[in-house]
Amino acid sequence: MFRGATKVTLDAKGRLAVPTRYRERIQNRCDGQLVVTVDRDYCLLMYPLPDWEEIERKLVRLPSLNKQARRLQRLMVGYAAEVDVDGNGRVLLPRELREFAGLDRQAMLIGQGNKFELWDEERWNARRDEWLAAEDDDRPDLPAELEHLSL
Repeated sequence: MFRGATKVTLDAKGRLAVPTRYRERIQNRCDGQLVVTVDRDYCLLMYPLPDWEEIERKLVRLPSLNKQARRLQRLMVGYAAEVDVDGNGRVLLPRELREFAGLDRQAMLIGQGNKFELWDEERWNARRDEWLAAEDDDRPDLPAELEHLSL
């Protein structure tokens, strides 16, 4: 499981140093092989390879005549890139993905259980503050699956 929010820095070549506390889990789970792709919120999603392969199988089975399904396939599968954690614990993020997410130097790595979200730090802070400031009236009703969840 990946959890927590961590400030990270990309170097001039677009490499991200994976925080030490995640390295062993990534190595054990997927031998250091990750897949990075785009998200509709203009951040990147980073999955251990086995988890991504399961998601990819579901994505490619979506009905090809459905416009929303095709868009999702084009974005998530089309931008998916396999990356490896190198011997120094770094991941080289492809330029196209960095540009999509607006990643330059300062970023936030957000653990989401089976994956990470990687955000430009300024974009993350703005969105986080927006979500926290939202009035209850602005929030849609919870899906039935979440109505009985206690936190």
